[in-house]
Amino acid sequence: MPKFKSKRALRKRVRLTGSGRLRRHRAYKSHILTKKHPKRKRHLRKAALVARADEVRLKRLLQA
Repeated sequence: MPKFKSKRALRKRVRLTGSGRLRRHRAYKSHILTKKHPKRKRHLRKAALVARADEVRLKRLLQA
């Protein structure tokens, strides 16, 4: 039986934490930043965890 290839696009976007959760970057930080308040942009800098509902599906895509 052949080996499964992990989805490289997802591999670049998420990272596995020590406890097994998936860490991701927040959206809405790439352009049109002039109208966003500094506080909002500061919070967007911090990484977030993938929602539990999506976690099982994304981990299956990461399996190599």
